[in-house]
Amino acid sequence: MSKIAIITDTDSSIPFNITNAKGITQVPIIIQFGDESFRDGYDINNETLFARIDKENKLPTTAAPSPGQFVEAFKKAISDGAESILCFNISSEMSATYASAKQAAEMFPGKRIEVVDTRSLAMGQGYMVLAASEAVEKGSSIDEAIKIALEIRDSTYLFGSLATLKYIAMSGRVSALAAGMAGLLDIKPVLSLQNGKLELLEKIRTQTKSWNRAIELVKEKSAGRKIEKMSILHVRAPEAGHQFESLIRSAVPCPDEIIFAEIMPGLSIHTGAGMVAVVFTVSK
Repeated sequence: MSKIAIITDTDSSIPFNITNAKGITQVPIIIQFGDESFRDGYDINNETLFARIDKENKLPTTAAPSPGQFVEAFKKAISDGAESILCFNISSEMSATYASAKQAAEMFPGKRIEVVDTRSLAMGQGYMVLAASEAVEKGSSIDEAIKIALEIRDSTYLFGSLATLKYIAMSGRVSALAAGMAGLLDIKPVLSLQNGKLELLEKIRTQTKSWNRAIELVKEKSAGRKIEKMSILHVRAPEAGHQFESLIRSAVPCPDEIIFAEIMPGLSIHTGAGMVAVVFTVSK
């Protein structure tokens, strides 16, 4: 049986204790404050990220890992005994990470390296990675593992609630005036993954109503089907995340085990502190 290495990027937001235990490599997204560069999840976390953003009143930029970073990850996997590599990356609609990984794969003409555009992010991407890893552990081929991962993608949903538009305004995606008005009106947008992009789905008044709407959407998407896996994600808001989890558990039948994790800085820059989200997979 050939040894297949699984690689992803930190926009998967899979907790490191899980990927470390399964031997999955996460190549870091790059966070840039001017001339300073930090590796997502390795050199910088949300605590230091948002402390600096709030101090400087300016967002850093994010950059896809370079092809060289993927080359190093692929070389390491091969030196550790991998005969082939399966690499899952954040949606190409949101990042050049997939393109970097594809470019790196071309530098290994003698090795089979499959790079998959997940068209997803956060634990939506993460569940694809974990499904492929589990399949490989059970003896599946690369092709079978990819098929299983794509089936997971097609049955995975993400809904979240922003606590503020402050950080989106800083990014220029909405005007500062609009964000300020949203604050005055207590607008808490609901997020969803749509066609490979994280989109503002609805504008809801008050945090409670926004959370309730997200839970309604969970009910709609899981109606008549079993929720097989679930994650609660947050950005610098563990208390809110646990409250959100309690509301979901009381509203829909949930798996006993729910992954509770903080979204990594490569994504949290775009959502801002205070965000909570649920990612879940349903049966066919």
